[in-house]
Amino acid sequence: MVLPRIVAVAPGSPADHAGLRPGDEIVSLAGQPPRDVIEWQLLADEADVEVELRRGGLERSVEVLKGAGDPLGAEVHSALFDQVRTCDNHCEFCFIHQLPPGMRTSLYQKDDDYRLSFLYGNFTTLTRFTEADLERVVSEGLSPLNVSIHATDPEVRAQMLRNRRGASSLRWLRALLDHGVVVHGQVVVCPGINDAEVLADTLVGVLDEYPELASLCVVPLGVSRFSTEERLRPHTRAEAQSVVDLVDDWQGVFSRLLGRRLVHAADEYYLLAGRPFPAGETYEGFAMHEDGIGMARTFEAEFLGRRDEATGVRPGFFAWVDGAPAAGYRSPRTGSSGATPVTLGPRPSAPVGVLSGTYGALVIAPLVASVGRPDVRVIPVENRFFGGNIGVSGLLVGDDLARVLAAEPAGHRYLLPDVCLSNGRFLDGTAPCDLPRPVEVVPTDGLALRRALSIGVATWSPEASAHPFGARPGPGGV
Repeated sequence: MVLPRIVAVAPGSPADHAGLRPGDEIVSLAGQPPRDVIEWQLLADEADVEVELRRGGLERSVEVLKGAGDPLGAEVHSALFDQVRTCDNHCEFCFIHQLPPGMRTSLYQKDDDYRLSFLYGNFTTLTRFTEADLERVVSEGLSPLNVSIHATDPEVRAQMLRNRRGASSLRWLRALLDHGVVVHGQVVVCPGINDAEVLADTLVGVLDEYPELASLCVVPLGVSRFSTEERLRPHTRAEAQSVVDLVDDWQGVFSRLLGRRLVHAADEYYLLAGRPFPAGETYEGFAMHEDGIGMARTFEAEFLGRRDEATGVRPGFFAWVDGAPAAGYRSPRTGSSGATPVTLGPRPSAPVGVLSGTYGALVIAPLVASVGRPDVRVIPVENRFFGGNIGVSGLLVGDDLARVLAAEPAGHRYLLPDVCLSNGRFLDGTAPCDLPRPVEVVPTDGLALRRALSIGVATWSPEASAHPFGARPGPGGV
């Protein structure tokens, strides 16, 4: 186990008064070595915490005087101090198996750790879950958790996970729900494998066996050009339309029987199917926003001034792997890599290019067009680095951005969404300062884009808009 190392101490905090300093390694809190930031927080919440630390190879004990529940005021270097519970499934659709060689080592690490599900929103298959894990989840209130279901048929699920325990591990999902743990489920739909009748059977299984699920998100398979699996392929438009129709039908079933829609299709499905997004109310609070469920509608509401606050942080696909600090449990998007994340050069009145993945461009372009700004254009960036059907902005890399920007005029303002950065770097290791044009890194939400463009509250109605923002009421009369 790696000792937690303090990386920051808040001035004037109890930790500061006790003499804790960045670089100190924590041997124990209140006599107990914390396994992870969850235990760290629980132990640090106690009053007058006894801290055993190591500094310069020497150990010493200090008492931190504080009230119960008061913040300690010290951040540690990572979320987990013991070993990450790695994934022993061999899913053919796993995106980590579809990465090119030569990237940083941490990106190839697969986890199936329920703690990372709680801290970061990662999905766990529960194939390595144990009674001891269940006891800890329940006793410490580690909720919500995200669970990869993929199929409720035991044989299909075991085949998809390429793990015989996949056939039985959903018993832990039943146990979590029985103990009142909030669980969000996910189905990654692979054409010809768990779509069509299998997907319908999965929704029947959810209704019969797991109706307490907080939500179930249905997301399409992503296939990079590095995939070696012969069965994997992107959806056709007809297949995407079938998934949208099936989810729409089942929202009606769940609404009638459970009083809520429960299942939602990812935004990408509506783009692939050429269908308008459902009305914002259909998403029932956008519980799985970070999994691509309702992102377009929240971005629309933010951009058009219908929301005063952004929906929240959306971590990148690999947000946890580089050891995020405890605060927020997420790596900063722009930060300590040594790169310069924001470079300002062009005048504020210059024409603007909004950089985006190909899917994001389909969402942003009609919104920008609706506010009458001819000086603003959306620049879709094809992802040639990963290839295949990868079109989300979170997987954009510097090499593709550099290729596109090199063909754009100098002297314009170029806005870059921060979702493609972690610690100031792209997945290919490059940084914004390596790009051939100066860019402004902005948060990936509609409010931030509106502010960057200095747009007031827009007047706009869905009836006046073409796809993808046409009005589309969901089942249940919304």
